[in-house]
Order: sequence, then structure tokens, then C-alpha cells
Amino acid sequence: VQLQASGGGMVQPGGSLRLSCTASGFTLDYRSIGWFRQVQGKRHEGVSCLVGSDGRPAYVEAVKGRFTMSQDRAQSTVFLEMNNLKPEDTATYFCATPVICQSDGPMWHGEVVRYWGQGTQVTVSS
Repeated sequence: VQLQASGGGMVQPGGSLRLSCTASGFTLDYRSIGWFRQVQGKRHEGVSCLVGSDGRPAYVEAVKGRFTMSQDRAQSTVFLEMNNLKPEDTATYFCATPVICQSDGPMWHGEVVRYWGQGTQVTVSS
């Protein structure tokens, strides 16, 4: 049972990446799911989330207009399209479910989150 994120890499500022997060051993069903990112030594930050098969994604202010979250529930996979990447986007990105999905992005709650993955590294540097 795991959530596996992939698609990270190193890009120059202004570049793009598309991350995927796939559930194995369970199905997403109508769970809320969120993307988080973490810089080593710092607390993780919520990036984006959505609820259900037709939920509208919510984003943290720092990524609005640049990141787009989408999903393929049939494949138990969510995606994060990241455009116009900035050096401050450098982090390990991972997904978790379920989450508290608020209008300004996901909130991690220890008594709510059940599954999360190792993450994929995104490095934005010239």
C-alpha cells in the first residue's frame, strides 16, 4: 500500500515539469488528496488538493496561476503540472490522502492523513 510520486527532475527557472502520484494497494475512490512539498530541515508545505472525482483543485497562493492539479481516478493517479518554475519551488514533492482540502490548499492533519509517499525531487536552478 503506497503512494508513489514521480516525474521530478532538474530544470532551469521558467521551465516545466509534470509530476504524477499513483496509489497502489488501494483506490482513491472519493478521498481528498493533496500535493505537499518539503525542503530538507523545514516543515512540509501544502501545494494543491482536490476532493472527489470532479472536485475543483485548490492551491496555495505561491503556486496559483503556475501549477495545475488534475486526476485520473480510474487509474488512481493525480498529476501536478508545474509551469514557470522558480528556484523557490525547489523541494521534494509528495502526495498524501486523505487531507483537509481548504480554499488555500491542503492542510496536513495527523489524525486524518492515512497514506503518503516518499516523494520526488524537483530542483529549479540555472
